Amino acid sequence: MYDYMLGGKDNYAVDRQAIDHLAELIPEAVPLARANRAFLQRAVRYVARAGVTQFIDLGSGLPTQGSAHEVAPEARVVYVDRDPVVAAHATVLLRRSPGRACFVQADLLDPDAVLAGAGEFLDLDRPVAVLMVSILHFLPDERDPQRAVAALRERMAPGSHLVISHATTLGRIGDEERARSVQRGSSGRNGADRTPAQIRAFFGDFPLEPPGLVQATDWRPDRPKLVGDWSLPSSLMAGVGKKVR
Repeated sequence: MYDYMLGGKDNYAVDRQAIDHLAELIPEAVPLARANRAFLQRAVRYVARAGVTQFIDLGSGLPTQGSAHEVAPEARVVYVDRDPVVAAHATVLLRRSPGRACFVQADLLDPDAVLAGAGEFLDLDRPVAVLMVSILHFLPDERDPQRAVAALRERMAPGSHLVISHATTLGRIGDEERARSVQRGSSGRNGADRTPAQIRAFFGDFPLEPPGLVQATDWRPDRPKLVGDWSLPSSLMAGVGKKVR
């Protein structure tokens, strides 16, 4: 379904029907998906220019339509997802990029399994960029994603980067009054609606690269916003942190 939202061809009729129906109910769904993928691409280019040549994309889904290994063709990329159907299709797709990308079937909440699989393809003693793009908001606090992300941060080599985007219904990051009105850890059965401060906490003590934690469309955009650019009604916060020691 995500591939279809991004304009790809690796999808089925049932996927297209589901997304067409979703778009009728939530018109911003497709623009949000595309804004999210555009942020991932800008972040990958930024980190690659900083000299990082290894990436782990957690909760990646199918690696199609401008995924990390296409954006940074000189890099080595490990895609991670727990879905066995995604694993089967992704393994076939990545045969087009031998030696540059591979797929690991693992749950991002199991950092030991993630790193064991990634370590067979990457040198984890060197800097790596861990991508957690539009995935953490699907994980409620009772599943303790904070612990998993902290474990990954701890085992990343100095010079590594952590790339996160996280949806929230709280509005603009400057809307502190609304943010304070949401109880800490407020979550539903299908995920969590976190405040900007709670999203920032996933970075731990990693300093954020400029411009910090901002709307995804405002994170180092490729061009200035034009008059009349559509503003998304939901918020997708995004940031890139760097491990300095």
